[in-house]
Amino acid sequence: MAINAGNSFRTRDKLNVGAQTFDIHRLEFLEKQGVSDLAKLPFSLRILLENLLRCEDGRFVHAEDIRALAGWRPGALEKEIAFMPARVLLQDFTGVPAVVDLATMREAFARMGGNPKRINPLFPAELVIDHSVQVDSFGNGNSFGLNAELEFQRNVERYAFLRWGQTAFNNFKVVPPDTGICHQVNLEYLARVVCAMPSGSRMEAYPDSVVGTDSHTTMINALGVFGWGVGGIEAEAAMLGQPSSMLIPEVVGFRLHGRLREGATATDLVLTVTEMLRKKGVVGKFVEFYGSGLSSLSVPDRATIANMSPEYGATMGFFPVDAETLAYLHFTGRSQEHIALVEAYCKEQMLFRTDATVAPLFNDTLELDLGSVEPTVAGPKRPQDRVALRQAKASFAKVLEGAPVKNIAVRNNGDSFNLSSGSVVIAAITSCTNTSNPSLMLGAGLLAKKAVERGLHVKPWVKTSLAPGSKVVTNYLAAAGLTPYLEELNFHLVGYGCTTCIGNSGPLSEPIGAAIKDNNLIAVAVLSGNRNFEGRIHPLVRANYLASPPLVVAYALAGRMDVDLTTEPLGNDTAGKPVFLKDVWPSPQEIEATVRAAVTTAQYSKEYAEVYEGDARWKSMPIPQGDIYKWDPKSTYIKMPPYFENMPRTPPALADIHGARVLAVLGDSVTTDHISPAGSIPVDSPGGKYLIASGVKPHEFNSYGARRGNHEVMMRGTFANIRLRNQLAPGTEGGWTLYLPGSEKMSIYEAAVRYREAGVPLVVFAGKEYGSGSSRDWAAKGTRLLGVRAVIAESYERIHRSNLLGMGVLPLEFKNGENRETLGLTGHEVFEIEGVSDLAPKKPITVHAKADDGKLKTFSVIARVDTPEEVSYYHHGGILQYVLRQML
Repeated sequence: MAINAGNSFRTRDKLNVGAQTFDIHRLEFLEKQGVSDLAKLPFSLRILLENLLRCEDGRFVHAEDIRALAGWRPGALEKEIAFMPARVLLQDFTGVPAVVDLATMREAFARMGGNPKRINPLFPAELVIDHSVQVDSFGNGNSFGLNAELEFQRNVERYAFLRWGQTAFNNFKVVPPDTGICHQVNLEYLARVVCAMPSGSRMEAYPDSVVGTDSHTTMINALGVFGWGVGGIEAEAAMLGQPSSMLIPEVVGFRLHGRLREGATATDLVLTVTEMLRKKGVVGKFVEFYGSGLSSLSVPDRATIANMSPEYGATMGFFPVDAETLAYLHFTGRSQEHIALVEAYCKEQMLFRTDATVAPLFNDTLELDLGSVEPTVAGPKRPQDRVALRQAKASFAKVLEGAPVKNIAVRNNGDSFNLSSGSVVIAAITSCTNTSNPSLMLGAGLLAKKAVERGLHVKPWVKTSLAPGSKVVTNYLAAAGLTPYLEELNFHLVGYGCTTCIGNSGPLSEPIGAAIKDNNLIAVAVLSGNRNFEGRIHPLVRANYLASPPLVVAYALAGRMDVDLTTEPLGNDTAGKPVFLKDVWPSPQEIEATVRAAVTTAQYSKEYAEVYEGDARWKSMPIPQGDIYKWDPKSTYIKMPPYFENMPRTPPALADIHGARVLAVLGDSVTTDHISPAGSIPVDSPGGKYLIASGVKPHEFNSYGARRGNHEVMMRGTFANIRLRNQLAPGTEGGWTLYLPGSEKMSIYEAAVRYREAGVPLVVFAGKEYGSGSSRDWAAKGTRLLGVRAVIAESYERIHRSNLLGMGVLPLEFKNGENRETLGLTGHEVFEIEGVSDLAPKKPITVHAKADDGKLKTFSVIARVDTPEEVSYYHHGGILQYVLRQML
């Protein structure tokens, strides 16, 4: 972003690197003026401070904002500031609706008399198509090609739309399908660490920063890049020049020391860190890692930790730039000139750490001896529920309590076997969390080699898959000679994308699926991903465990979760002798030697030289023309949403909410997957019925994630997760509710339509951590389109609260110690919500609940509209409406 004109603290200066000169805002000038003591500021806040200096404009950023952050100390008073990212990262599930919204804004802007070409990303916006490939085929050499072909057939309309966007919008690039996962591509190629951008005849240098439409954008914190996941709505606003409004965050320091012991992996470390930080409570805070232990962690190890920041609840999991960062940039093929700029800039700006760096001040701290980390899994349905591998069998036994003991005879593909609760039916090496880490991936390959050499086989009921986040992975697995061993165990390449981690695990074989469903078996998935929420991985799999790639292979060999891999054999060798996990587990020395021999800079340079090319199918697609998109009324993938219909130039006055009914009463830890599923669309669901009525056959439904460019499908899919439990309709599972008054049971969508026809506004009640999980803007968009005006919850996940506001839905929070139960609310009442008409940040709001018998209960909640800027967004009916009116 260009350096603005403010410069109240006279920090603008020059930096010479080699033959080039860059304009910068020099942080040390603040020290010379007595405004700041940089050594006491966490590294993450130093980057944020530079952002304020550079973006000072008198409108969003003021001198007093800079002074407040420069003088930050733990316990300082809350202060709202504005952060402007250098770029935006998108994936296709959230990226398609973002581009749909931009196209819709162009149309609305033209209709209101503006020039549609003004609706354009002002900063680099890079979209990676990674969320659409599904594991339809597995276990054979043709799986990748078959899955890629099916992906293209299902999504050609979406992909053509993205190619239109690439030609119609400035500063917008698309990485084609079957190339990689957005966060791994960001780590290995897109990230700048320090940006060098032209401004007229000058060059400017400043820290790289990014917001992404995926919650795991934090993976890039491993490179010292400042950024996090946001909703698609907020990302669209950022693309159009609207900064993110935020309070100066608390920063929790996490000291690491020692080294990982033999047998422990970066996956085990991140699951341990996740458990510790969830217990600590870091929601809405920055976590910054420091200490001598950082020097023993590679950037890929750090990336595994930073990736799961959403799982431990933090806004960021930040690692400062150091010598390891520079080594990684060199190894992944960044130019020597750029690496020299990164080193010079970070050292000049006190943004470079060494083991001798004195720890800055933090709001709170905790620490971990890396040597205490042991082999670990997490599950069965939350990533923070860490279980030591040695205790996994006993822990899973509790999951099986009350489940009927059944052994079901199954015949599939010529194999006969028994299935029972505890059978591992999915074993997936998946997700950028771990596939970005050569040590973990080569470790899995080495384990596979040893297992094959001992004569072990994967159990025939296990659906296996290998889906790395970058083509570099398959290059180095092949160079190490490990691909044949993985394929011998049926871990064939199935695609370069998120696959199983986001629920694109594909169908189970029909006899296996029928045995699970007909006998209510508790089937298990083991995956090297970052999320294992109930109903996410596969609708028939009720227990999901996160594990390192080598452990995924081990569990595929064992075929069961109710086994102690530390004491019981994986199977027998060709001589009939038992083979234990310790017999096939590669040593750190073996892994390190393989990494050195097989992973090369040339692999990164070759693959990323062609990253925007795509295959013949991508290149041969017809591309729609024109600055304004030509909407196809017959399309079931891309439709113009109604957000700007009949929008006046001036927003109407804020008003209280009268006569509201409850659409859903939900419990704790309801995720965005529960609110807006990404997986398959059931035939008998409202979304399925709509598609059938539109001439789409069930086998062509694709997924909710792929249909996010069509609001008609998505609002029908809101609150439609098959595992959602609406307490307003007890005894049901899925998207059911009671229509009030009268308590007629019907789908949530059908009830919402009837309420809308009757002019009745809607409310949703929820428990703690409402909206945790993915940064899924459709969880807010669908909520708004159903007519929900407010959500009343015990607490919110950061991104979902922001998304609700961004769509004009009011997030309200019970006071501490209160909830629906303590207040004696059933959800059958009629609600009046007062105090909205003069809304202010965190204002107490009065709620009146009138029961059917006329009894009235009154209670107070807090408006989780945290900043004055958010009040403006809500007043305008949403952030996009706000931005559009500002541009008129």
